[in-house]
Amino acid sequence: MLNLMNLLTPAKDSNLYNLYFGLSVTMIILMAIAALVAVILILLQPSNSSGIDALGGSSETFFGKNKGKSIEAKMKKWTWICLCVLVLFSIAFYIIQLPSLWA
Repeated sequence: MLNLMNLLTPAKDSNLYNLYFGLSVTMIILMAIAALVAVILILLQPSNSSGIDALGGSSETFFGKNKGKSIEAKMKKWTWICLCVLVLFSIAFYIIQLPSLWA
């Protein structure tokens, strides 16, 4: 019976299959971790709109605004870093799947 996994992988009786399988599983796990961290960072970031607070006319002090922006800036920077790592892992995973690499 022909398995779809066999179309792109080296023969199962070769030593390359173990390397291929190990790299594939490692890349999938790393991509899942990077995606989960990115989702958590995005959910923790405050929204840009003031929403219902604008009706009350609440104002913050200078220090409160700068503290929030510095934390916001750090979270935004880490979100971008995490998403770039996810893209790099995805490209590496694609390269691992190339049959010419294992021929």
